[in-house]
Amino acid sequence: MSLALTPARRRTAAAVLTAALLVPLAACSSNDDTGKDTAGSTASGSAGAAPKANLTVLAAASLTDVFKTAGAAYEKSHPGTKLTFSFAGSQELVAQVSQGSPADVLVTADTKSMDKVKADTGTPTVIAKNRLVIATGKGNPFKVDELKDLADTRLKVVLAAPEVPAGKYSKKILDAQKITVKPVSQEPNVRAVLSKVELGEADAGLVYKTDAESAEDKVDAVEIPDAQNAVAQYPAATLKDSKNAEAAAAFVTWLSSPEGRKILQDAGFQKP
Repeated sequence: MSLALTPARRRTAAAVLTAALLVPLAACSSNDDTGKDTAGSTASGSAGAAPKANLTVLAAASLTDVFKTAGAAYEKSHPGTKLTFSFAGSQELVAQVSQGSPADVLVTADTKSMDKVKADTGTPTVIAKNRLVIATGKGNPFKVDELKDLADTRLKVVLAAPEVPAGKYSKKILDAQKITVKPVSQEPNVRAVLSKVELGEADAGLVYKTDAESAEDKVDAVEIPDAQNAVAQYPAATLKDSKNAEAAAAFVTWLSSPEGRKILQDAGFQKP
């Protein structure tokens, strides 16, 4: 009996074979689409594809300039996300959180301030460090060279208030050196101290190094040796009452990313 296929039988066999081949190909196509979806899902969980949201960030006053730069960079790389910053002394920010002010992220200039609202925040991450310097008028007209010069009663010295992180750090280093300073005013945040020196309303003041660098055309900065200085730490945390928890967490994570860290370091902040 001949095994040769007639033309009709060949056409039927070809149709069956084609149908059989299409089943696994369709399955492969389905798997490929799933793979693409999975990749997309993975990307959406990355910093580059964080959920879109309008975020309110409460941040220490000394972060004013660098966070404006960081915010612009973040919005550019995260289309659809809008950052609104509220800058103030850390003690004021803590009070706002305690009073239930709506916000998504909190960044303070010391860990103690953050600890006061730990029931309202996620686990904080230190994103940067800072140090104090003596800010003087441009050209340092009164020749302030070291901390003990601030005790000169002929100088108008301004400090941050004791409840402000910069004020606490200032008190700590002055007390350690047994230096008594009688400030002409105590300001609600470190940027107010800087402003007094910029405007000539004070001859000198203790501010963060980054503050002095942000106004280098208006003030001079006198370095304080590490052995006499204090290290300020900046913790960042999401707020538990945030309505944008995932997006808030993505921003906090980004602050410690290579891009976020570079922006902080370019502004004079130190690695955590």
